[in-house]
Amino acid sequence: MFPERRLRRLRKSEGMRRLVRETRVTVDDLVCPVFVGEGLDVPKTVGSMSGIRRIPPEMVAEEISGIWQMGIPAVMLFGIPESKDVDGSSSYDEEGVVQNAIRNARRAAPEMAIMADVCMCQYTSTGHCGIVKGGVVDNDSTILSLGKIAASYARAGVDVVSPSAMMDGQVAAIRSSLDEAGFPDVAIMSHAAKHHSSMYSPFRDVADCLPQFGDRRGYQMPYTNPREAMMEVESDISEGADIVMIKPAMAYLDLVAEAKRNFGVPVAAYSVSGEYAMVHAAHSMGWLDGPGTTLEILSSIKRAGADIIVTYSAKDAAGLLS
Repeated sequence: MFPERRLRRLRKSEGMRRLVRETRVTVDDLVCPVFVGEGLDVPKTVGSMSGIRRIPPEMVAEEISGIWQMGIPAVMLFGIPESKDVDGSSSYDEEGVVQNAIRNARRAAPEMAIMADVCMCQYTSTGHCGIVKGGVVDNDSTILSLGKIAASYARAGVDVVSPSAMMDGQVAAIRSSLDEAGFPDVAIMSHAAKHHSSMYSPFRDVADCLPQFGDRRGYQMPYTNPREAMMEVESDISEGADIVMIKPAMAYLDLVAEAKRNFGVPVAAYSVSGEYAMVHAAHSMGWLDGPGTTLEILSSIKRAGADIIVTYSAKDAAGLLS
């Protein structure tokens, strides 16, 4: 008996494969992270993340213009200040590194969606994501600072603030701060289920935010608890999050799919530094086809249900997709 259903009929040419493609990643899905470092005269590269660099503030306009011309609709800004203190006070300085980067980005690409990370780990001398009291990060004083950071970004012209500190009540505190400051239209994309992961290590090199003691498992999510992850997502939505994020992406696609099924808001996934570094390291050794693997990973994230993909491969992917 010969098979009556021959699915290979739909795979026999590039044209046929394109016609029946079920999952499409486009440049419109992508957000490109950008690192801005105070005190730099030239870009600084970090060995663990090939192709990723900190740029001087003076290069922000050029960088943003280039990203916009690639067709990428959004960036997420991260700042590395020259000075740090226990309270991370430079994070909400009106003339801080991210605040000025937002202004320069807005002038360079008025129609781009400008996003900015809201956290304190790059700004605190402890390297932790909040204000440390008695050897632990104090939740309630930290969320007040996060609200101040978000309001300062809004005054600079940001479109989306993206809290990543994983403090209880951080979205509510930020929404209240934004509304009180007169910015009800600034959106919140929360790192709703940000897991305690080994795959953040290259990011900590680029952003200079390694904890000076202990680790972050006291406030980041355990990767063993999918029900808790959905509780975090639900909580952030109830507090006013417009978009929720699952982080990391590749090993957490079940959670991306679950969030997409259960909640009626856009779902983002952050393909983190470790995911990027693994592909580039394997490609450099000839063990993987880097571009092909990148597209395969992005397609898997999209297939799981992500509406938005934050990825260090955004520039590479934009070229491949075009």
